[in-house]
Amino acid sequence: MPHEDPLLARMWLHSDTQENWVQLINWCQGLLAGLQATSFSIRTSATISSTEKVPHSLWKLGRLNHVAIAVPDLEKARSLYKDVLGAQVSETVPLPEHGVYTVFVELGNTKLELLHPLGERSPIAGFLQKNKAGGMHHVCIEVDDITAAVAELKKRKIRILSEEPKIGAHGKPVIFLHPKDCHGVLVELEQA
Repeated sequence: MPHEDPLLARMWLHSDTQENWVQLINWCQGLLAGLQATSFSIRTSATISSTEKVPHSLWKLGRLNHVAIAVPDLEKARSLYKDVLGAQVSETVPLPEHGVYTVFVELGNTKLELLHPLGERSPIAGFLQKNKAGGMHHVCIEVDDITAAVAELKKRKIRILSEEPKIGAHGKPVIFLHPKDCHGVLVELEQA
C-alpha cells in the first residue's frame, strides 16, 4: 500500500477492488498493532528509579472494529458488496440520533460500515456534498474503558465531538475524536 505518499494513498483509496480494501484493513490493523507495541515499549524501556511512578493508562486500544464509508446510493453500495463481491451484508438500519442509515459488511477480520444520510442535519449529507462519489468517512477502534478514555483524551487536549458518549450502531457507547487532532482522520472509539 502506498501509505508513504499522501497523493498515492488517496488515489489508492478510491480504487474499487476488493483486494485493495482487504489490504487497507490489514494495513490499519498493522498500524494499530504497531501503535500498541510502540506504546508498550516506550513504557517499559525507560530506566525508572524506585521513587518514580510509572504512568499507567486506565484504558487501552483494542481491535479495529470497522472502516466507515459514506455512500451516495446505499442500495447500490449494498448490492456491490453482497451481489458482486459476495460478502455477508446486514439489513439497512436507521440511526436517527446519529443522522445516518447504516449497513455493515462482514469481512471476517473486521467490518465495513456503509453510511447514508438520514434527515436534513445529517453529518454524512455534508460529507457527501464535498465528496460526491462518497469515500472513507472514519475508522472505529475499540477501547476497554470509554469513560477513562474520554477523561484522559480531554486532559491531553484531544477534542471530542460530543460532551458524552452516545449509543452507536452496535448498541455500545461511542465517541468521535476531532480529525484535526488525529492527523486528518475522524476516529470513532467504541466501548468493547
